[in-house]
Amino acid sequence: MRLSGFILENIEAIVQEWENFARTMDTPGNPLDTAALRDHAELMLRTIAADLQTAQTAKEQVEKSQGHGVSEDETAAKTHAITRLMSGFTIDQLVSEFRALRASVIKLWMKRAADGTQLQVEDMIRFNEAIDQALAESINSYTEAVQASRNVFLGILGHDLRTPLSAILLGADVLLRSDDLGARPTKIASRIYSSVKRASQIVGDLLDFTRSQVGPGIPVKKQEIDLSPICERIVDESRTVYPETNIKLKSVKRATGQFDGDRLEQVFSNLINNAVQHGDGREPVTVALEVSGDNLLFSVHNSGSVIPEDVLPFIFNPMGRYSPQASIDHGPYSSLGLGLFIADQIVGAHGGRIEVSSESKIGTKFVVVLPME
Repeated sequence: MRLSGFILENIEAIVQEWENFARTMDTPGNPLDTAALRDHAELMLRTIAADLQTAQTAKEQVEKSQGHGVSEDETAAKTHAITRLMSGFTIDQLVSEFRALRASVIKLWMKRAADGTQLQVEDMIRFNEAIDQALAESINSYTEAVQASRNVFLGILGHDLRTPLSAILLGADVLLRSDDLGARPTKIASRIYSSVKRASQIVGDLLDFTRSQVGPGIPVKKQEIDLSPICERIVDESRTVYPETNIKLKSVKRATGQFDGDRLEQVFSNLINNAVQHGDGREPVTVALEVSGDNLLFSVHNSGSVIPEDVLPFIFNPMGRYSPQASIDHGPYSSLGLGLFIADQIVGAHGGRIEVSSESKIGTKFVVVLPME
């Protein structure tokens, strides 16, 4: 008997072992009933049996072994992953189910060998490939669902935080405008105002990050605008926030083009704040705005710790900088936040790019290249 026929003939026994194993899983909430524990096990086994009965070329076998056989359509394995996620199963528990399923089938199949039944080695190889494919589909479905729910949660959180933060910011602003407020209360109100403004910027970054993950990207609304006064204003604001840092500005008188002024304010502010935070504090931070041919160049230079060479390719990827190992290996550059990621997204939406160089003798320099048209 071929393995496909064996699976179909013994499908109830195999599913029962699947149920017994799933029942041992410690999950939150009420224990699952028999139907929930069995879930899509029978359908997945029938899919695997059908796959074993289908002719397969050597090329198809190689592609499947290399992980190229994952289906783009909705499958029982993908649906199973979502139902397990909703039931509180961890991804480790999900993987262990497939490991137990593989072991159950092989164990029962080997009993047939003990009875003198001739086994087909090719069937065993293809069975393992089919299990691996189903497992890959389940893991992909599980992780995509987790990521989607996380992005939705971040979006809701950021949106809901904006209202109370705006109320606090407005209250602090009203206090600062009062003429009869003493020196100490004024100082406290000023700190509240600056802290809440910073928190609002973080929430804004969070919403932009979420938008870039679940939508078409960070939207930009271009119009004819001069970026020179915008750059000067952002530099003045940074000087107020960081009075101990010498921030120098070299700017052309006019830098007019098709830009989203509000979005590029974020870029200028993020790059300048980043340079101040990671500079050595002794040498000035130099900001320049110039026109070169058909491009507008905005650059920020600071001295201080060099960005490690192996970090540079991932400098705009927030995921790479949040790993625990990155925090150990790369020090302060492991926690740059979402600022650089958002800056890169905004510049990319303008059809531009950000170039980065970092050397011990020269320092660190970020250059934003934006097409004027």
